[in-house]
Amino acid sequence: MPDASLDMPLFSRRDGHLWAEDVSLVQIAQEVGTPTYVYAASGLRKRYQGLAQALNGLPATICYAVKANSNLAVIRVFAKLGAGADVVSEGELRRALAAGIPPQKIVFAGVGKTKNEIATALAAGILQFNVESEPELVALSEVASSMSLRAPVALRINPDVDAGTHHKISTGRKGDKFGIDIDQALSVVNRALALPGISFEGIAMHIGSQLTRLEPYRAAYTRLAELVVILREKGIAIRRLDLGGGLGVAYRDETLPSPTDYAEIVRNTVGGLGCDLVIEPGRYLVAETGVLLSRIIYMKEGTSRRFAIIDAAMNDLMRPSLYGAYHPIYPVQNPDPKAPISPIDVVGPVCESTDILSAQYPLPPIEAGDLLAIGMAGAYGAVMASTYNSRPLVPEVLVDGAKMAIIRPRQPLEALLALDQIPAWLS
Repeated sequence: MPDASLDMPLFSRRDGHLWAEDVSLVQIAQEVGTPTYVYAASGLRKRYQGLAQALNGLPATICYAVKANSNLAVIRVFAKLGAGADVVSEGELRRALAAGIPPQKIVFAGVGKTKNEIATALAAGILQFNVESEPELVALSEVASSMSLRAPVALRINPDVDAGTHHKISTGRKGDKFGIDIDQALSVVNRALALPGISFEGIAMHIGSQLTRLEPYRAAYTRLAELVVILREKGIAIRRLDLGGGLGVAYRDETLPSPTDYAEIVRNTVGGLGCDLVIEPGRYLVAETGVLLSRIIYMKEGTSRRFAIIDAAMNDLMRPSLYGAYHPIYPVQNPDPKAPISPIDVVGPVCESTDILSAQYPLPPIEAGDLLAIGMAGAYGAVMASTYNSRPLVPEVLVDGAKMAIIRPRQPLEALLALDQIPAWLS
C-alpha cells in the first residue's frame, strides 16, 4: 500500500501542501468549498498526446469515451486536440457536439439505442453506429429509411475473450450482454447488407475496461483480423475497424503496458488490413488527472478502529461502494515524514454501511478540518454521482497552469428541491 505522503502524478507539493498545476488545492477549497472535483488540464493533454504519438502512422482516430467524464470543458480539451467521441446516449451525443467534436468523428455505441436517439444521431451526421443486436439493426434501417438516409454501421462482435479484469467491467465474454456472438457474425452481416437503410462499414469490438495486460487485446484483435479475412473472402467489404478502449491506469501500484506496446499489438494484428481504425479510450485519458477534494468533519475513535468522517460520500464517488474499487488518499497539507502511519477508515456521511471511501487506509496523524485529496478520481467520479440522501451534486473545477475555473457549479439545495413537483390534490 502506498505511503500517504507521496505525491500524486500530475500534482505537486510546495509551500507545505498539494497543488494542481499552479493552483493550490487549499485555495480551491477556500474559494469553491468541499467536496469538489479538481482536474488538471495538462494531464488530459499529456495522456491524449502520448497515445496519439504511439499510434502515429496508423490510420487511427481516437474517440474519447465520454461516459468516463462528460463535463463539457473536459470534452472541449480533447476536441481542441483533434479527438472524436464515443457516446452511448443522446445526452452524451449532445454534449460531444456542444463541446466542439465534429459529428463525423462521433461513434454511437450502446446496447439500447432508442428510435429517437437514432434519429437525432442520423440528423447530426455521425461517423457510425456500433450495432449490438439484430433487432437494433432493423430499427436503424427503419428510422434511416424514413429519413431517406442510410445509417453507417459497424457490427459490434463479441469475440469471447476474457479481459481478465473485474467481472463487472468485462464485456467481451460469451454470455455478456454486449455485442453479437462471433459465431453469428456472418449471418448478421448479410442481414445488414440486405437492409435498405443500412450502410455496412465494418466491425467493432470492446472487451472490457481497466485492462492491465496486453494479451487479451492480442487475442481479441487476432480473432477480429481472422473474421475480416473470412468476410472479404465472401466478397464483403470492410472499411473500418473499431477496436474499443479499456486501457488501464495505476490506481494502486499496477505495472501497466505502455501506449507504444499497445500500438504495437494493433500494428501486428490489424494494422495490415487496410482499414481505418477507431480507438475509444476513456478512463486512460482522464482518471489520473482528477482528485476529489474533501474535508474531514470528525475524527471518531472506536474501540477497535479509527474513522475519518469526511464531507465526500458514496453519492459523490460511487466506485468504492459499487466495485470495491481502490483510490489513493493524500493529506493536502504536507505530513511530517517522520510521523507514524496508522490505518484509518475514511468514510462519508451517507446513511449506508457501504459509504466507505477506503477501509484501513494508512495515513499520518490527521484531525477534523484537515483536507484530503482522493486520487485517480477523474474517471467515473462526478459522472456517476447522485443526489442520494438529498445531497446536491458537487462542483467540478478545471485547472490549466495558473488558471482555474468552475466548470460545474455546486448544485444549490433550492435547485434540487425544485426538480420535484407536488400534485395539485396534495396542495
